[in-house]
Amino acid sequence: MLLTVDIGTSTFKTALWDYDGKRKSFSSFHLDFNAGEGDRHEAEPSKWLDAFFECTKKLGKMDDVQALVISGNGPSLVPVTGEPEFNNNLYIPSQKARLWLDRRAMKYSEEVSELMGGYVDASFFLPKILYIKNEEYDLYKNVKTFIGCPEYLAYALTGQARTVFPCEGFDRWFWNDEILNKLDLDPSKFPPMIHPGDVFAAVSDKASERFGFKKNIPVISGGPDFYAAILGSGVLKPGQLCNRTGSSDGINLCTEKKVINESFMSYSHPVQPYWNLSGMINTTGRALEWGKDILGLNSISELFALSEQSKYGSEGLIFHPFLKGERAPAWKSNSSAAWNGINLNTGKREFANSILEGIGFAIKDIINAMEESGEKTEKIFVTGGLAGFNRLNQIKADITGKEIITCLCKETELLGLAVIGSCFLGKYKSFTEAIGAMCRSEKCFTPDLNNNALYNKLFFEYKNIKDKKS
Repeated sequence: MLLTVDIGTSTFKTALWDYDGKRKSFSSFHLDFNAGEGDRHEAEPSKWLDAFFECTKKLGKMDDVQALVISGNGPSLVPVTGEPEFNNNLYIPSQKARLWLDRRAMKYSEEVSELMGGYVDASFFLPKILYIKNEEYDLYKNVKTFIGCPEYLAYALTGQARTVFPCEGFDRWFWNDEILNKLDLDPSKFPPMIHPGDVFAAVSDKASERFGFKKNIPVISGGPDFYAAILGSGVLKPGQLCNRTGSSDGINLCTEKKVINESFMSYSHPVQPYWNLSGMINTTGRALEWGKDILGLNSISELFALSEQSKYGSEGLIFHPFLKGERAPAWKSNSSAAWNGINLNTGKREFANSILEGIGFAIKDIINAMEESGEKTEKIFVTGGLAGFNRLNQIKADITGKEIITCLCKETELLGLAVIGSCFLGKYKSFTEAIGAMCRSEKCFTPDLNNNALYNKLFFEYKNIKDKKS
């Protein structure tokens, strides 16, 4: 069996798999994070270790596990200040993790961008580390190593610190000795790099004994969460797009070749020889949570039920879902959310439905920009926590004019990790072969032509308002 772990922003997820893609057991754990004053977004990394402990207890016996594969959110940075310890449970002395939403390093983003010859957002590692060096020097001096979110759990389990370099095309967002020298950063604080599919190390003897693993089972890098999700969604061919839902939405289009477009990240696809064109929307799932709260609802399900009472188009109400800046395609950290078109016919149901439509408009905006680069989008595979809500899937289909396909396994990060682990253990010869055996689709949502015509008009207004705000 394989044990897979994906550390989301708000949910820690684990599963045991066989090599046919059948999930034997699943366990998740809610994670809190602190949206502090200003641009701070932090999490206590020790909670990820607590979550691993709680989840593995619920999954069942670990003695049949042959490998452990880990992915997680990012770019989230953990300043580690000591060596891993083992006191009944895992522990690493460290300061709070600066999550991918943390934007306090905007000033240093400019410095890094100039050095790297292209825009590097404040959410990435180097601007955050420069901020710590210049604004919190006492902490910087005490840091033993800077690592990412999934690497933190791997470090605790193996005692080996590593940085995962996702794939070709990520050079601008990482570092080398020359870059560290130019930024006057201590290279000893940056661990060696590995790639998705590589081994961090074997699980330590103490961790094996504590969790019931066989000795020397490998801990494998599954890469960032998007890398695993692309595999788990079955996106294998140019024109196929993975829409990964969660606190944010990731848009990943498979392309024939590398695309040069400053609005997006372009890097090699897990399935060679293709490339991946990527854009992110900061606050989609977060916008739904926010909307639930301001509308006085108890759950996201209640918000969806309320939205279904609204007509498509929300009586002309348009929502811009930029509650913490905007990434693709404009990359504006000062973008703000807005409602436009409020009138006497606007009620709670329209407010609820317009949030769903705002997410759809933001996705269409990204897809349009990708297609302006000469690419083509044929089908959209939706994954993640919001993929099970039919109302949102239909709205996305109607707004984009594309077929929306949902996967039988909504936690495609975990399934993608099982694909990586199965190939590592030699069960399949390639990712393509493993995906064909392990990944299955569930539903297809086709665009309603009448709704699509309505949404094309509303999207024109959405863009006009957005461009004026910018």
